Amino acid sequence: MTDFVFVPSPQPAVPVVGGGLFPVRRIFCVGKNYADHVKEMGGDPKNVPPVFFTKPADAVHTGGQFNFPLATDNLHYEGEMVVALKSGGTHIPEAEATGHIFGYAAGCDLTRRDLQAAAKEKGGPWDTAKALDDGAAVGPITPVADVGVLDKGSISLSVNGETRQQSDLSLMIWSLPEIIARLSGLFALKAGDLIYTGTPEGVGPLVVGDTCRIEVAGLAPLDFQVFERKG
Repeated sequence: MTDFVFVPSPQPAVPVVGGGLFPVRRIFCVGKNYADHVKEMGGDPKNVPPVFFTKPADAVHTGGQFNFPLATDNLHYEGEMVVALKSGGTHIPEAEATGHIFGYAAGCDLTRRDLQAAAKEKGGPWDTAKALDDGAAVGPITPVADVGVLDKGSISLSVNGETRQQSDLSLMIWSLPEIIARLSGLFALKAGDLIYTGTPEGVGPLVVGDTCRIEVAGLAPLDFQVFERKG
């Protein structure tokens, strides 16, 4: 038995529709995966390779109260579909990729946009912009056995009841098999990994008091409200 020098933090986990908890190992995110979002961020969607970045596992936030993050005046929402893996490996062929999926969830990649803009200007990494505390919001995971392979269907995000993002999963530039195959050429994927698959156009700010809902293709929705941070 290992004698830790202090009590370890709890295992990050996400509720599963039907019961149980999905233990989170790593969080991978795909940037620039909807053409209109690439355009609204000032990029050219033609021949753009997938952009990958990560968030810490303990950034998982499963809804409810979300405290406005430190060190930003420009918090942005990015509604996404999240893929949860039940297995993994390296150099996974595209034809075998969906066989590693446990389920799907509605998610929100919360971003300190001002810190991201500063990093882009200096050619620096996005870590401080993307890896914020509780910045990987995710709803309950629906097992693939209950919903099948999701490669089409609506994705939307609303703030205070007003729709801000509305698109379809079929409009992703990189499909789920392509994402999983390419990621597995960079990292050894394993059970417990979450993949945020990218956001459509319409990203924008959140302020204290806002309520946010993300809905994806009949999955359980993700709901949270932004509160003022205390301390």
